[in-house]
Amino acid sequence: MSANASVLVCLAHGTEETEAVTTIDLLVRGGIAVTTASVSESGEREVVCSRGVRLLADTALIEVADNDFAAIVLPGGLQGAKAFRDSPLLVETVRQFHLSGRIVAAICAAAGTVLVPHDLFPVGNMTGFPGLKETIPAEKWVEKRVVWDPRVNLLTSQGPGTAIDFALKLVDLLCGKQKAGEVASQLVLAAGIYDYRDTSPLTA
Repeated sequence: MSANASVLVCLAHGTEETEAVTTIDLLVRGGIAVTTASVSESGEREVVCSRGVRLLADTALIEVADNDFAAIVLPGGLQGAKAFRDSPLLVETVRQFHLSGRIVAAICAAAGTVLVPHDLFPVGNMTGFPGLKETIPAEKWVEKRVVWDPRVNLLTSQGPGTAIDFALKLVDLLCGKQKAGEVASQLVLAAGIYDYRDTSPLTA
């Protein structure tokens, strides 16, 4: 855990905007430095998300892939996840995060579309978008909104409606439960979302 943690959030055409922006927003609220990076081979920074929202990445992935971030985030959106899958640089970047023991965080389509086909986590429990459950091996699938596997530092979640849970868990992992609770207290959370006011391991 670090008060000066930094996180790399990857973006591509077709990225699910709710998942990307929610995660960015909550990490920043937690005092975490966020860098957004486009995986476009052309170096193009503007990304058109799955519902047409345009996001402007801070930089191209090639410019920051070797930087010392504490975690990498792969938002979902099927077309965005396919762009991640088909980017050799993105795949190698995730591999290096994993090999160095840093956190890899994937939500929605990203786990089954990116992590599984490239066998980036031979060991590791995970979840993903329920409609794409068949893309994740049955022995690895966990039916939870958020799944954290501390054996391999892998954080996964299911979709736009679980993005707050996903982001809060990442704040918890990087900065501690107290900071996650501070962020949660600002959000007027819906019933059922773990708000870190107690220590019940609902998203462990």
